[in-house]
Amino acid sequence: MDARSRLPSTDTNPMVHVPLSLPPYADEADLIALARDIAARADERWALADLAARFGLSPSAFQRRFVAVVGLSPKALQDAARLGRLKSALRAGSRVTDAILEAGFGSTSRVYGEAPRGLGMTLSAYRDGAPGEAIHWAVRETQLGTLAMAATARGVCFAQFGDDDAALEAELAREFPKATLIASAANSERIASAATAAHGEAVRQLDAWITALEAHLDANAPPPSLPLDLRGTAFQMRVWRFLQGIPLGGTRSYAEVAQAIGAPKATRAVGTACGANRVAVLVPCHRVLRGDGALGGYRWGLERKRALLAAETAAAPTR
Repeated sequence: MDARSRLPSTDTNPMVHVPLSLPPYADEADLIALARDIAARADERWALADLAARFGLSPSAFQRRFVAVVGLSPKALQDAARLGRLKSALRAGSRVTDAILEAGFGSTSRVYGEAPRGLGMTLSAYRDGAPGEAIHWAVRETQLGTLAMAATARGVCFAQFGDDDAALEAELAREFPKATLIASAANSERIASAATAAHGEAVRQLDAWITALEAHLDANAPPPSLPLDLRGTAFQMRVWRFLQGIPLGGTRSYAEVAQAIGAPKATRAVGTACGANRVAVLVPCHRVLRGDGALGGYRWGLERKRALLAAETAAAPTR
């Protein structure tokens, strides 16, 4: 059995990562076993001082070592496991209060205040599949293929490349099965619906946003700075925030990203987070390469990744 099989299931904690190797002092096996226990028993109390004492370390030293192996602090890991349980209970149709208690949260008020940041919506809306949430979407043909962009009231939640708009619309519907999807009147060969007319200002805003991204892709205009509505795990959000700071024309390796976010052994987890990114270009996961300089992966195809990097290198300001 390899180390990965001893980790908590990704169904309850998708952020846990097994490094390829660790120096002997890191106690990899013990830390992995502990991570599994925390995720499996997330409803229990896990005091950092008590955990550190098991290893004969100060709380700060233990936390640094734990993050280096797992990618998250013990508390963040426990919260992520609880959030995973909460999401499962809500999807199963549990009442919100019951789901909170089933997930192991001790305070309902804290969950009501914090959970929407991880879910991107209220607890009841998530349980019901985001019914009535208005998501405006538009399509453009670009040099890199068909581009679909969608946005909520918070910002862009979806920007993906594909071969045709029908497939992209189907992907958007899978992401938000009960939301009201409102097509832009400017979508190719589409007729504006009554819903489009009722949401005219939001649709016009989205059209401006996708036009700005299209200009960046096809006419070397500066990359637009747009509000984003990102929804992911705590670890994914850390990775995505860092990616947004990589400058135009710059790249980082997966290992460099892991080091920068304080989880130096979480290289593979960084790659997984890049692959889970739903917002192409605006969250520039294409700027992350393998350590040897090879392209690595890209969920929208390596040819697009290569083209994006080449265009950005040519457009980057010279020093």
